[in-house]
Amino acid sequence: MKLYPKLIPGIAREIVDRLTKDGDVEVEPLRVGDAEMDMASIMKEYLAAEERVNQATREALERRGYDHSKFNQVKREMADVRGFKMGDDGVEFIIGQMIEFLMVSRNVEEVYADDNVLRKKIFSVMKRHLEVDDEIDREARGRLKHLQEGTAAWDVEYQKAIDQIRRNKGLI
Repeated sequence: MKLYPKLIPGIAREIVDRLTKDGDVEVEPLRVGDAEMDMASIMKEYLAAEERVNQATREALERRGYDHSKFNQVKREMADVRGFKMGDDGVEFIIGQMIEFLMVSRNVEEVYADDNVLRKKIFSVMKRHLEVDDEIDREARGRLKHLQEGTAAWDVEYQKAIDQIRRNKGLI
């Protein structure tokens, strides 16, 4: 699952909307925008932290003389050293931050639901938005049925298709 910066405002809006409509939290109408910005800032900070890990990874690859093929392995090492959560753990970390923030935010009047209820609802919203990569992969593979998967031509065309679909969806 990948968090795209362009999806963040929509995710934040949907989270606040769902929690308020379900009566899990109370937000004054004039503060809804601020509450959405709070949720968005948590996701943006996560992306900034991920970029710092990526930068440290690139520097480590250069120092060690590794090629880019070891990027993911070294990134896991850098993430562990920095205590950065990736993948599903990253989503859980973001949700935990959001729940903590709901409890202390001056933009949220009251929180009525238990943490586990909030967690499930926030996760369902995020999951729907973060699975966009799976949809893109399926669409790209559908476009490439005429090529043999695993060939160099397929790899090149697959990446082109992925980039084109992401552009069409406004993700990049």
